[in-house]
Order: sequence, then structure tokens, then C-alpha cells
Amino acid sequence: MGAAQQAASDSHEAASASTSSVNASPNAATRPQAGESAGVLRANAVGSDEAVQLLDEQGNALHDATFSPYVAALSPETIRGFYRDMAHVRRFDAEATALQRQGELALWVPVVGQEAAQIGSGRAMNPADYAFPTYREHGVALTRGLDLADLLKLFRGVSNGGWDPRETNFHLYTLVLAAQTPHAVGYAMGIQRDLAADPTTEPAAVVAYFGDGSSSEGDVHESMVFASSYNAPVVFFCQNNNWAISVPFEVQSKIPLVNRAGGYGIPGIRVDGNDVLAVYAVSKWALDHARDGHGPVLIEASTYRVGAHTTADDPTKYRENAEEEFWKTKDPLQRLETYLRAENLADDEFFAQVKNDGDELAAHVRKATLALGGADIRQKFATVYAEAHPLVTEELAWFEKYEASFVDANTQNAETEGGAA
Repeated sequence: MGAAQQAASDSHEAASASTSSVNASPNAATRPQAGESAGVLRANAVGSDEAVQLLDEQGNALHDATFSPYVAALSPETIRGFYRDMAHVRRFDAEATALQRQGELALWVPVVGQEAAQIGSGRAMNPADYAFPTYREHGVALTRGLDLADLLKLFRGVSNGGWDPRETNFHLYTLVLAAQTPHAVGYAMGIQRDLAADPTTEPAAVVAYFGDGSSSEGDVHESMVFASSYNAPVVFFCQNNNWAISVPFEVQSKIPLVNRAGGYGIPGIRVDGNDVLAVYAVSKWALDHARDGHGPVLIEASTYRVGAHTTADDPTKYRENAEEEFWKTKDPLQRLETYLRAENLADDEFFAQVKNDGDELAAHVRKATLALGGADIRQKFATVYAEAHPLVTEELAWFEKYEASFVDANTQNAETEGGAA
């Protein structure tokens, strides 16, 4: 998608280009008009703390006139697949955390508690859609067909990425808060131009993932202004996990985050981010809305980061254990398991097989990670500039001397111990 790639690299250039109307997809006539749908959804979201929910905390099915039909169209195997995905991501996350604690990764970003928000939204995407993640979208990566072992190349330090985004339409992780949101809008505007140039191009939408902490960054505001102004086919998906590292969400915002959508003139939907069925339905609606030419949507998935922000973080320093225990009662996996058993959609054999498959995935990830070898820090110095730079050369020399000091110290210690023996 040439125009999309070009626009993604320079969204301001794309924004200044002339705009063209996007041909609606064949099912556009059956969908509400942009203003009409926005009005309906804002009435449900603005000034209200209620979130769309199709499974309550006890796993009981609930009905919503707008979103339940999306779930009714799913096969039992698809719903079982949601559980399988969430369980595998959790098992993968546990293995990655263990690898970091054992010194095999420099850092890891846990996702425990947010599996439903990621699997639900990821499975709602079409193959032609494109996702721009932060650094925690391990579940979305699974739904886009990535080998999860590839995610660890970045955290082991052997790669600046780890995969080719063009193969799965899943962009590289972004470690700078909110930097991916302007890229997402630029790519979405590129999609518009591809459609204008060739109306037979398959319609597509973009999902821009970010967290509640990133929502306070100017990049998110600017991205929503551009997306709304140009009616770009992008879904802003905020996983509000209640904590921006050690800062609680109520310090960042005095109102529900979803209310911000009204200021940009776009629909805003708040969804229970621990309810995978509701997340899937809301995401499906939003993606259809964007893909059909009705413009952007903001989704606030209300969820919780059960563990640490990263493996370098200690959440016991800033929040009570009781809070974590409370949110564990809303666990997305347990909720769906209860539903599957109650509806006779899954049995003990199914859950046992999911566990076994998860263990196999973890073993594959560990083996693949250890086979990567170590990172060559000198390669990082070599790629700071296109050509050799005296300051970088000086810094490399200091590093090599520093690194050599550990070898000398170890040699001296060994000789001392040998002499004492």
C-alpha cells in the first residue's frame, strides 16, 4: 500500500494534501449516518460512567440492542478461540517475565489483566486493517499472526524491531508514549488516498492503541484533531488500565476519558475492557464505522493493570494490595470460562488442551529466545550516525574500557582464590 506507507511516515504532509471523499463499502447503506451514530453513542457515553457490557463479572450474558447482534453472529468455536487466545497470551506473559528475572531479557512489559481488551479488539480487525501498538499489545500481536517469540528480540536488545510490519499489518512497538498515534492517522489518510486513486482497493481501517497515560500527551490530541478534520478511518483504542506507572487515572482526568470524543466531534464508546465479547462487538462496530467512510471513533476500554508497569517497577510502592485483589475478581479469563461452561460450549478436555498448548508455546518462546544469543552493544554505537563520529568513537572507547574492567576483576578474584587454596 504505497500511498499509505508514505503518509504514515509524514502525516503532516498527508494532511496538507487535497482530500477526496472515500467510497463507502457495499454495506454502508445499512449503517447509520455519521452524525446520527455519533449522537446516539454520545448520549450513552458523555456524562455517564456506564460501559458497554455483554458479560457481567459472574459470567452471565447481558443484552445490548446495538452490540449483542455482533456476538450472536459468532460461532462457538470463535468464542472458544477468544478464551484460547487470552490464556495463551497470559502463559506467554508469565514466561517472558520469568526470562527477564533470569537475566535473559533487559526488560519486560506485563499484560496480565488486559487480555480481553487486546484479544477482543484484535479479533475484530480484518486482514487489511492495520494496527499501531504501544509496547504492551502482546495479545493484539497474537491475533495478527506474529510469532510471539519475535516480540522478545526487542526486549533482549538484539533488534530494534523484531518483525516485518508489512507481513501482518501490525506495526513495530513504540516505546515513546503516544508517538504511534500521529503515524496511525497518517496511515489512515493514506488509505483514503489509495481508495481515491483506485476505488477497487479493499477498504481498510487503522487501530491506534494507547494507554490512559498516553492520553495526556499532545500527540493524542493532535492526532484526533487531524483524524476528525479529515474524516480518517482510524479507531483510537485506549486501554485505560487505571495507572500511568504510579499516577492514578483520576489525577489525569476529572471526567471519563471517553467524554473527550465529543470535543472532536467523533463517537465515543466506553466498554468493559475485561469483557472480551463486549470489546469485540464495540471494536467491530467502530471498525465498520471507520471503514465505511464515517470517520474516526474513540473507544475507552476500562480495564486494570494487575501487575507492574514493567519489570523495573514496584507497584506496592504506590497502590494497595486490596485494589489488585478487587480487580482480580473481574478477571477476563475466569469470566469467559464461567460463560463457556454455563452455556455448555466448553468442557474440561478443552481447558486442559488450552493449558497444554500454552505450555508448548512457552517452551517454544524460551527456546527461541535463548537461541538469539547476546546483543552486540557495539552495533548500537555504529548506527548512531551514518558515518563515524568522534564523540561516539570516544564514548565507545570508554565503554570498552569499562567492560574490560569486569574481566580484569574476575581474573584477579580467580587468581586470589586459587592462591588461597
